Amino acid sequence: MLAPELTVALVAKALVGERQAVRALVDRLTPVVQMRVARALRRRRGAALGRDVRQEVEDLTQSVFLAIFANGGQALRKWDPARGSSLEGFVGLLADHEIASILRSRRRSPWTEDPTADEDLAEDAPPGDVGPELETLTREALRTIVDRLRERLSDRGLELFFLLFVEERSTEEVCADTGLTPDAVYAWRSRIGKLVRQIAAELVSENEDSDRRSLRRPP
Repeated sequence: MLAPELTVALVAKALVGERQAVRALVDRLTPVVQMRVARALRRRRGAALGRDVRQEVEDLTQSVFLAIFANGGQALRKWDPARGSSLEGFVGLLADHEIASILRSRRRSPWTEDPTADEDLAEDAPPGDVGPELETLTREALRTIVDRLRERLSDRGLELFFLLFVEERSTEEVCADTGLTPDAVYAWRSRIGKLVRQIAAELVSENEDSDRRSLRRPP
């Protein structure tokens, strides 16, 4: 394992496209991503009957890396070691988000027999008791919610957001995966749900303010 300062340097070199750095970074992170992919597929093992799971792991792992390095590595650039998150932990959360998005999308999911070009916006929205504000938000706004959650939640909180609201896992499953008590999971569910509603309301308000400013501009 590299020292923190060497890890930062490795990521910086990879982000500017140095091939050796990119290869070294991918080699280092592949086991993390594969583990998250395999875990997600195991939870959906009933849908995987008759399919080549090893191929699905490979395909989803590649999709995760494409998302991590997309747009000049925009997602990876948000890693801040000063916040106390390891690179592996941060990338694991990115992987959870991307995998859940893929598997929840009828068009992109490897488990879907009948793809459709029309994705339901709600499929990428955090489900549960998060209020009607989300219904008015665009897909880009939903990504913004996740970005703002990263700023306001600890790594544990982000992990629970993906488990509870993105993957819709039961309290019992979350307790088994995290070692938390049911009371602690209920508390996190309530806290995160309120935070998602708050951020969604902020975005709706910001959009309305932007629309009003546009209307005031002279033609």
